[in-house]
Amino acid sequence: MRCLLSLGLLVGCGSPNPSSVQASTPVPAPVEAPKVEAPAPAAPVYKIDVETTKGKFVIAVHPDWAPNGAARLKELVSTGFFEKCKFFRVIEGFMVQFGISGDPAVAAKWKEASIPDDKVTQSNTRGRVTFATRGPNTRTTQLFINFADNANLDRMGFSPVGEVIEGMEVVDALYNGYGEGAPRGRGPDQGRMQNEGNAYLEKEFPKLDGIIRMSLVE
Repeated sequence: MRCLLSLGLLVGCGSPNPSSVQASTPVPAPVEAPKVEAPAPAAPVYKIDVETTKGKFVIAVHPDWAPNGAARLKELVSTGFFEKCKFFRVIEGFMVQFGISGDPAVAAKWKEASIPDDKVTQSNTRGRVTFATRGPNTRTTQLFINFADNANLDRMGFSPVGEVIEGMEVVDALYNGYGEGAPRGRGPDQGRMQNEGNAYLEKEFPKLDGIIRMSLVE
């Protein structure tokens, strides 16, 4: 009788010894199912009351739209950053921009405090609130509110963080007589705003509307 080589085990001639086979066969350890962690719940929507020289409007901020932007906006509002900020670039039919502190020392502190980009998941439709940017990962403190449906901004990386849900008529009424900013237009120069603050704006652009305060709605 010939010996057989079976399943990689050398089995002796004659009757097999079950105990030796069991001892030689590795017993696989029980395999635990991989742990699947549930995704972290999205931060809840929060609201901001914006009191201006023209009246009040309310912004609903959606962290699920733009989590980095929503966190930065809450930080800015919580620290009182926007108090006395001017709506310095108001382009009829396009948007209104704000978010440079009227205090040059505060403006300097935040000027380079950039946050990572958020994926664009919403469109820049009328009333949407979006951070301004000068390139990838450069958002700091400046925002704009769309007067119209500006879907062309979506493909440029402008990710809405919230929307005006009350008082859009107040936003529409903000003073727009100075138009585009310098050097392309006759409106305020952002460099001078950074360096001179509201002293520059109040002297040369006295009709600009501004923010009295912004506060989180409890």
